[in-house]
Amino acid sequence: MNIDFSSMPSSLDMLHLILALATALLFVMLLKKPTTQKLTPITEDESKTPVAPVPSPEQPSAPQVPLKAASPDAALQLLTLLQQDARFIDFVKEDLSDYSDADIGAAARVVHEGSKKTLDTYFTLEAIRSEDEETRISLPAGFNASEIRLTGNVVGEAPFNGTLIHKGWKINEAKLPKISEGHDSTIVAPAEVEL
Repeated sequence: MNIDFSSMPSSLDMLHLILALATALLFVMLLKKPTTQKLTPITEDESKTPVAPVPSPEQPSAPQVPLKAASPDAALQLLTLLQQDARFIDFVKEDLSDYSDADIGAAARVVHEGSKKTLDTYFTLEAIRSEDEETRISLPAGFNASEIRLTGNVVGEAPFNGTLIHKGWKINEAKLPKISEGHDSTIVAPAEVEL
């Protein structure tokens, strides 16, 4: 997808604003990895309950991948930085129904510039694919499925031929500030009192 910046609208419409906010929220959620569940031993009474049937050979089950527990501290820290630089939480929590599109666009510009500053300061991002968006590409057998998500009519096995919709992003380096011992990461924006 080629973007002509000279034809960009001078104000931001609600759809693009919502898309920008959804993208930022998804980025924050990606930093928070799923947590594992704690397994409890089976007691004698529970061992007598029926067990789920074992899958037949026609339906092999996926191998169990161990999950590691993730601390929410890094996600909370990123949210704090986005609030400091972009007033991100203030913007998302604000009821925008009483504001004009021009007012929302002006506020979105502040959120965009501050969010870009935060990402540029603390992360080194790289596009996963170098081809132009909307071009045809071929994915060989053994392609990295964590880097490329197939959409549409996915049938058969690689190689796959399709249209690159989004280049994707990966973080080459994250350099979040260190947190002091005992710091409460859940306070992402302290209340302010002017005296």
